[in-house]
Amino acid sequence: MDKYKLVIEDNGPKYLQIYNHIKTMIINNEIEVNKKLPPIRSIAKLLNVNNTTIVKAYELLEKEGYVYKIIGSGTFVSDTRVKANSDENTSMEGIIRFDNGNPSIDMFPVEEFKKSINIALEKEGNSMFEYDDGLGFIKLRSKLVEYLKTLNINTNKDNIQIISGAQQGIDIVCKGLINYSDLVFVEEPTYRGALEVFKNRGSKIISIPMLEDGIDIGILKLKLEKIRPKILYTMPNYQNPTGISYSEYKKKKLIELAEKYDFYILEDDFMSDLKFESTEHFPLRSYDDKGRVIYIKSFSKLLMPGIRIGLVEMPNEILNKILWAKYSSDISTSGIIQRSMYYYMENFNWNNYIKNVEDAYYKKFRLALELIQNKLANKLKIKVPTGGINFFLELPRGYSSKAFSKYLRKKGVAILSGGHFFDTSIDDRFFRINIAQTSLDEIQKGIDIISDNIDEFLKCYKNIEEFKENKLFF
Repeated sequence: MDKYKLVIEDNGPKYLQIYNHIKTMIINNEIEVNKKLPPIRSIAKLLNVNNTTIVKAYELLEKEGYVYKIIGSGTFVSDTRVKANSDENTSMEGIIRFDNGNPSIDMFPVEEFKKSINIALEKEGNSMFEYDDGLGFIKLRSKLVEYLKTLNINTNKDNIQIISGAQQGIDIVCKGLINYSDLVFVEEPTYRGALEVFKNRGSKIISIPMLEDGIDIGILKLKLEKIRPKILYTMPNYQNPTGISYSEYKKKKLIELAEKYDFYILEDDFMSDLKFESTEHFPLRSYDDKGRVIYIKSFSKLLMPGIRIGLVEMPNEILNKILWAKYSSDISTSGIIQRSMYYYMENFNWNNYIKNVEDAYYKKFRLALELIQNKLANKLKIKVPTGGINFFLELPRGYSSKAFSKYLRKKGVAILSGGHFFDTSIDDRFFRINIAQTSLDEIQKGIDIISDNIDEFLKCYKNIEEFKENKLFF
């Protein structure tokens, strides 16, 4: 234990100092590969810090690949030589990207948005470079009120906070509402970025399984009878990673339960504008008459992700808390981006643009769904979505999606293993295929490659050593 001792300075976060100390020992081979790190309580006592400080240090070490966890056993040192060798071969040139959720650049309205920037410069002048009102550029908020009506959401400009993307929206809601050890309910599986935000706030995460039509209401009710969350985080339409959309019954039931058990629902919406084959594509917020839904709308999959803009629409009673949290994060979202977004929506045909985006995504969705059902469904389990850009598949028992991901990369296809979407380590047989960035030809080719190689993988990779030991693949 003596090697873990260090003098903790007052000029920086304690967990980072501990993280750097252990990381240095791992890199210098002062701790053997697969050696178990001290238990959290033991090292916390040694260093005279809180258990949570060690938890954060260990989590960062795990996130960076220096350690791996085995449930019920502890935290162990990874082989950083494997990580280094992997990092040398991470070129994605020629790889079909089913792992990346960013939209294809050929969908971006670059020329029109360039014109909207010029219009904004001409109309707004120097105000482009000033801080905006805390909630954001008032003309844009008014325009967004009109836009939200098309999603059956009735609100006003004073309930809208402009944000720099959905990730910031989740972060400021947590800053405003979540305290250390507060309970947060999430879908299982769910978006990794949200899990990281909740963990960083020190909240306790409770996962509720997803069924074919949304979250498992039965299990949710059982949990609510015993414990009360501060918020429930959900993606009711074309959920990431499963692609599942909630039934109207479940959307209404969630609001009913939120009112009965006194918690907020944090709705993360990135694609409700698009119908695909869903008859229930309207946001959860459109059913809310109780003031229980905090609605985050991201434009990253609809417009250009690089402009980093979205909105939070919220009940009156939490406005000041969210406004303070936003101000403490970055004072104000870029004035240039806000004004350019307004003039784009004002001067160009936004509805027509959304229709074109929907047509492009729908063609991709239908092709991918047909290919997956025809070529993979007899070997893999699939949750059949009614739309969206994600397909969540499951290998048979005894196989690891991390191994499958590594195997497919050598064949020219990148997928994302399911472990990214669960709060705890699991028997990870799941993986996600995302079609946002790929062309129709790439979707065809990529799924053909998976289909052509699945038999070999299933024959040769059952219960491989790395999977049995529950180690990470890099």
